[in-house]
Amino acid sequence: MVVAAPPLLPLFRSRLQGDLLAALLLVPDAEHTLTELARRTGASLAAVQREVDRLEEAGLLRSRRVGPARLVSADRGSPAVAPLTDLVALSFGPVQILAEEFDGVAGLDVLDVFGSWAARHHGERGRPPADVDVLAVGEPDRDAVHEAARRAEERIGLPVNVTVVSAARWAAGEDGFVRRVRSAPRVPVPR
Repeated sequence: MVVAAPPLLPLFRSRLQGDLLAALLLVPDAEHTLTELARRTGASLAAVQREVDRLEEAGLLRSRRVGPARLVSADRGSPAVAPLTDLVALSFGPVQILAEEFDGVAGLDVLDVFGSWAARHHGERGRPPADVDVLAVGEPDRDAVHEAARRAEERIGLPVNVTVVSAARWAAGEDGFVRRVRSAPRVPVPR
C-alpha cells in the first residue's frame, strides 16, 4: 500500500514514521516497547515493527531485548538525531510535548489538539499550521492550564491556544464551538 507523505512535513515517509520519531526523539532516554508504540500511534504492531526496523537500520533508533519485550529508543550517538529532533518537534512534536507539559494538570477529562495542526496530521493539505489549538475538557485549574500551555509553546515554537470546556458543555454538544470541534479532525493527547 502506498501512503502519501504527511502534510505536516512531507520529508517524512508517513504519519506513522513522524509519530514514532516524536515519541522516541523528544523524550531523552525514553524506551518504549513495540506494543506501547503501537498503542500510542494507533498503528498495528506489524506496521510499527517494520518502521522501527527501518529507522534502526538507518541508525536513528536502537533496541534491546528484556525478556520477550523489545525496548526501542533514540540512538543519541547518531549525528542525525539532534537535527532530526528539531524537525520532529516542529512537525509531529506538539502531541508529545503537550502530553509532557500537561501531565501534572489535574481535572482534565479530555485533552485534544484540533484546528489546522490536527487537520494536517490527519492528511488534509493546506498551509503549515501557525499555531496549535488545544481543547481541554473538564474542570482544571486555569492557571495550571495556561502555565502548561506557555511551557509547551516555548518548546514547540508555535503559539499554543487552549480552550477549556466544562464536561457538561462538551457532553451536551449544543453550542457552535463544541459542534465544530467535534466534527473536525482532532488528535488525542496521551494522558
